[in-house]
Amino acid sequence: MTNPQDPAKPANESDQSIDFSMVLASAVHDMKNSLGMLLNSLDELRAEHSSTFNGSPRFNSLQYEAERMHNDLVQLLGIYRLGEQNLSAHLEEHYLPDFLAEHMARHEPLLQGLGIEALIDASDITGFFDADLLTGVLNNTINNALRYTRKKIRLTAEARDGYLVLGVEDDGAGYPVSMQHTGPLTFKSLDFNTGSTSLGLFFASSVAQLHREGDRFGSIKLHNGGELGGGVFEIWLP
Repeated sequence: MTNPQDPAKPANESDQSIDFSMVLASAVHDMKNSLGMLLNSLDELRAEHSSTFNGSPRFNSLQYEAERMHNDLVQLLGIYRLGEQNLSAHLEEHYLPDFLAEHMARHEPLLQGLGIEALIDASDITGFFDADLLTGVLNNTINNALRYTRKKIRLTAEARDGYLVLGVEDDGAGYPVSMQHTGPLTFKSLDFNTGSTSLGLFFASSVAQLHREGDRFGSIKLHNGGELGGGVFEIWLP
C-alpha cells in the first residue's frame, strides 16, 4: 500500500512543472539590474580617476562591453514580452532636442574615453512616442555606432513625410549591403548560424511597429551616407 505522503512520489506531478521561459526572463531581469549598477560604478570610477581611465583602452573596452551586454538583456526582455503579447507602446509627448541630449549625456563618459565627438542635430519639435522603448533602441544603436565609427557620431531628429524620424549616424565604413534594410523585420529573418543574429534590429523594428496611427505604423531603415558618410540608422514613427 502506497503512502499518500511519500515524498519520493509526488501526488501531483504538475506541481513540479517549471515555466523555463519565465525562469530565464527573471534571471535576465536580475542580470540587467546588476549590470546597470556596474555601469554606474564604472562611470563613478572614471569621474574619480579620469586621468588614469580616460586613456585606458582596457577600461574603455570594459565599459563598452558592459553597456553592450546591458543593451542585449534589455532587448531580450522586450522580445520575451513581445512573445507573451504584453509589450505595448505608451505614447507621451517629448521635446526632441532634450530627449536626444539626455541620451548623448548617458554615453558621454565613454565618448570622452574613446575620443569620439558627439553631435546632435534635432529640429525644434515634439513627438509622441514611448520613451522607454525608444531608449532601448537608441542605446543599442549608439553603442553599435561607437564600435564602428572613426571619430564622430551624430544623433538627428526631424519631421519627414508625415513621420518623426530619429537617426544615428557615424563616420565609419558603413553597413554592408546584406544589412541595408527598409521596412519591418520578422523573427524568421534572423540568422542564428552566422554569429550575427541582428536581435537588436529585430527589437528596433518591433518597437517601431508598436507605434501606430490609423493604418500607418513605424519602421526602421539602414543605409549609408548621411552627413558623416558612414552608416545611418533611422527609426520612422507616425
